[in-house]
Amino acid sequence: MSSTFPELLLLQSRQRPDAIAIREKRYGIWQTLSWRELLTFVTHQACGLHVAGLSRGEHVAVIGSNRIRLYGSMLAIQSLGAIPVPMYQDSVANEYVFPINNAGMRFALVEDQEQVDKLLQIRAQCPTLTHIYYDEPRGLRNYDEPGLASSEVLLDAGKAFHADQPEFLDTEIAQTEPEDVASIFFTSGTTGVPKGVVHTYSSLISSSRAGAEFDRLTHREEVLAYLPPAWIGQNIFSYAQWLLCGYVVSCPEASSTVDIDLKEIGPTYYFAPPRVFEARLTSVMIRMEDAGWIKRRMFAGFMQLARSSGPALMSGQPVGVGRRLLYGLGDLFVYGPLRNSLGFSRIRVAYTAGEAIGPDLFVFYRSIGVNLKQLYGMTEAAVFVCLQPDDDVDVESVGMPVKGVELNVADNGEILVRSAGMFKEYYKEPAATAEVLTDDGWYHTSDAGYLDESGHLRIIDRVKDVGRLSGGPDDGAMFAPKYIENMLKFYPQIKEAVAYGHGRDRVCVMLNIDYEAVGNWAERRGLPYTGYTDLAQKAEVYQLMLDCIEKVNQQLSADKLLSGSQISRFLVLHKELDADDGELTRTNKVRRGHIQEKYRALIDALYDDKPEQSIETTIYFEDGRSAQISATLSIWDAKRFGRNASDAKSADHV
Repeated sequence: MSSTFPELLLLQSRQRPDAIAIREKRYGIWQTLSWRELLTFVTHQACGLHVAGLSRGEHVAVIGSNRIRLYGSMLAIQSLGAIPVPMYQDSVANEYVFPINNAGMRFALVEDQEQVDKLLQIRAQCPTLTHIYYDEPRGLRNYDEPGLASSEVLLDAGKAFHADQPEFLDTEIAQTEPEDVASIFFTSGTTGVPKGVVHTYSSLISSSRAGAEFDRLTHREEVLAYLPPAWIGQNIFSYAQWLLCGYVVSCPEASSTVDIDLKEIGPTYYFAPPRVFEARLTSVMIRMEDAGWIKRRMFAGFMQLARSSGPALMSGQPVGVGRRLLYGLGDLFVYGPLRNSLGFSRIRVAYTAGEAIGPDLFVFYRSIGVNLKQLYGMTEAAVFVCLQPDDDVDVESVGMPVKGVELNVADNGEILVRSAGMFKEYYKEPAATAEVLTDDGWYHTSDAGYLDESGHLRIIDRVKDVGRLSGGPDDGAMFAPKYIENMLKFYPQIKEAVAYGHGRDRVCVMLNIDYEAVGNWAERRGLPYTGYTDLAQKAEVYQLMLDCIEKVNQQLSADKLLSGSQISRFLVLHKELDADDGELTRTNKVRRGHIQEKYRALIDALYDDKPEQSIETTIYFEDGRSAQISATLSIWDAKRFGRNASDAKSADHV
């Protein structure tokens, strides 16, 4: 059995040499490579890197979007026993300094001029970086920098070397062992400096195999690779499982063409974070609101039927003959065309993870025949920890442990994981490794949760984020910020939420509106606005947010543990939270501590009962430019429900 990624490539090229391995879209035309052609590219690239001086065990930066040559370059690096370190292509230049220096990288393989410019900008800070190879030459003709060259130079040198020593690469591949390091994935740095998560071939392939067996993946699958290659999930779905199963991976032309490419490809195996599914549903609802009366009536009627029958049909549960016939009619006129419009017409398995997904959103997709499921995992466990079986899907859970995974719940409610897919260590961080990974292999996830009676895992929040209110009528009440934030984000009008309350007498939140959804809502009501900041501060928009918050408060009031965590006050931020401004990680997770420091004046105003607060903020762009934006933000009170909650709310939000 093949035990490394280069060995899997050799296996696929022997078994199915002429089958399509990977394709990418260039200038509107899909370009394809067979497994045999991919092996040829990898061979020449690897031999070229050897000629350039790359040694076994070295780390190599790989920066770019999903491209055939990027995937081939990772295989070429691994074929020599070196270690690819994929990094986020949309990071600002300074974010590359730490990983490059931390791993002592000499080589970087990048996509285009944008990445070259970033590396040249920080080169003085990275003394080990001596070789930069680019794939796309556009705009780089007049660059004259030492160590900078086109990847064609590598390929030409490698082709000549291979012709002279045809057995060289096979010998190198054979030397690599399953327990050798395959890749390093740097964490997003939510709470500080990123950590390099070290994975072996054994851990990545074991986890990938468990996921593939769980969902019965075969070479017949089609996958659209559109998420950042630096994220381990993209590496599992579009790299590790691709090589293991031999299915086809398609790379979109650009981020702006993903929707079009999704419809053209019609993937059978698909992953997206909840916000992608939310955005797609929002666009559908916007179009339906603008449709004619007959279409709206037909859509509403069939969707009511779908919600009552669709999930049961998806799970293989009994449904009456009459309802089956009506659902079939709905599939012909509504559900089928809707799936096709979304690009989901051929999906067999779809997963979402990273954030909680709203029950309405989850039910919507399963209602129209999309087998959407949740998974639970993390970078350190090579993604697959818990998955939901096709016939046992529960929106409140994240599934049950996959083959080879053990779960345990500590006394403080923390989930502990042990599996064959567990990472080896944090690179050069023995203390950090020992803090989360026990000697007998148990990983501390920092997630609080429990296993229910059916064996499904339910996640509450991050252990460190679960706190208590202090003072006031709800003194001592549990406060779970992520849980509250996710409930708010279940509403399509709310894109992001940040809740505060630990050690305070009440819960207050800061919100980001979803600009597209709220903008369309405003336009249909004749509400003029000049941009995000203007729209976000409209009284009508605040009322829309208030309605959402009070619905969440009603839900919280029925929860014995969290009824005291109802939201008392809120404001809508004047700008969208952004990774370039340090407010989100590159995987779009909220950096709560950074936001607390940056917007301390706003948080203080929320708790000081002020009706408004002025703020001036610096925003940053990818090219290094910055700008100042200022605004005066309104602060509103929200109605709380239940015995200890105040039913009074401000009657005049001016």
